[in-house]
Amino acid sequence: MEQPARQYDSGVPTPSASPAAARALVIDLEGALLRSELLMETLFSRPALMLGRFGAGGRPGMAALTDILARAEIDYAHLPYDSDVLNQALAARARGAKIYLVAGRFAGHAAGIAAHLGFDGVVTPADLAAGEKLPFDRSSIDRIDSQNRSRASLKTWAKALRVYQYAKNTLVFVPVITAHQLNFATLGYALLAFLAFSACASGAYLMNDLLDLAADRQHPTKRHRALAAGDLKISSALLAIPTLWLFAVAASLCISPLFLGVLGGYLATTIAYSLVLKRKMLVDVVTLAGLYSLRIIAGAVGVGVVLSEWLLIFSLFVFTSLALIKRFSELSMRETAGLADPSNRDYRVTDLHIIGAMAAASAMNAVTVFSLYVSSSAVMPLYSRPWMLWLLNPLLLYWFGRALMMAHRREMPDDPIIYAFRDGPSRTTVAAMICIMLAAI
Repeated sequence: MEQPARQYDSGVPTPSASPAAARALVIDLEGALLRSELLMETLFSRPALMLGRFGAGGRPGMAALTDILARAEIDYAHLPYDSDVLNQALAARARGAKIYLVAGRFAGHAAGIAAHLGFDGVVTPADLAAGEKLPFDRSSIDRIDSQNRSRASLKTWAKALRVYQYAKNTLVFVPVITAHQLNFATLGYALLAFLAFSACASGAYLMNDLLDLAADRQHPTKRHRALAAGDLKISSALLAIPTLWLFAVAASLCISPLFLGVLGGYLATTIAYSLVLKRKMLVDVVTLAGLYSLRIIAGAVGVGVVLSEWLLIFSLFVFTSLALIKRFSELSMRETAGLADPSNRDYRVTDLHIIGAMAAASAMNAVTVFSLYVSSSAVMPLYSRPWMLWLLNPLLLYWFGRALMMAHRREMPDDPIIYAFRDGPSRTTVAAMICIMLAAI
């Protein structure tokens, strides 16, 4: 009488009476071995190339799309595999068992994954159910089948949405503070602007991570991102993106149509950055600086205050310096790790010195602009003791100098703005600046 295939979800199977060499371990590719969705992996392996092939294929419809996805180039070495399942496969191989993947679609990709992992082949669910055309005795099967993975946790979602990056969106409060227009109405509109930018930015982060899946998985730190690691399903991210953007639109309409226009410009620039601009040398830096400055412009539009040209120019130099420091940190990390030049950025490790020099120059320009502002007539209506603002110059010089030194020592994470919120001396410096500004009013 034929014995049914034995199934288990975890652990090593109990030894069978059959010889170890005669047994076979079959593993469901999707739902067990692969922490991601194979269809989505083919879609986002090289999205720009996929769209180009589909547009030039001459055969519209699902048949053409299926054919293109079947021929998509996937980096099998960096897919998010389940480590527990791989360990079970290694244990079975050590006992002499044959290892087969179970895949019902994209047989070519399944075979490529099996070959990369050193497995013995691929079988279909239909063949496995019928017991025909199998390269092993059906009575000697151990199986790791699809498992009901738990939904992504709140911590995983917070990581994917980059909640810690919301600190950048506090820039929308800057125009209210510098214009000395602090009241419940303006703070309420500024809070709505903050929420709108946070939702819009989170959707953009998810989109960027989808487009950068292949590059992130080869990066020493970005490979731990929720989508790259398989902690969050690609399909879940695809549903979250429009939801976040619809919320951003609704919050914007509660402020004004003009604010919605500014937010739309921010989103359009962000999408252009993710698709094209981030791969252009220095264009990416200028774009990042512009995106930071757009937050300040949006804050002024949202609360209805006139934006000072001094603030705008000062901000542009500050954010250009920070964007250059970000690139410096990324390249220095690659140099320290002995990695090659980044494939998705138009920079080389040998550019470190010039990028560092440009970052320092932009920072000093920001201090110069601030000095000119303090000595101008524009400061008189806002401050009763404007001379106290001169005390901010040494603090600015100290903070920029420290940021550059930390980046040079490879002690700064990728984002210098997040560093400013987490670094103790930076927080002390910012607190001192705030106290001086309050005393100068």
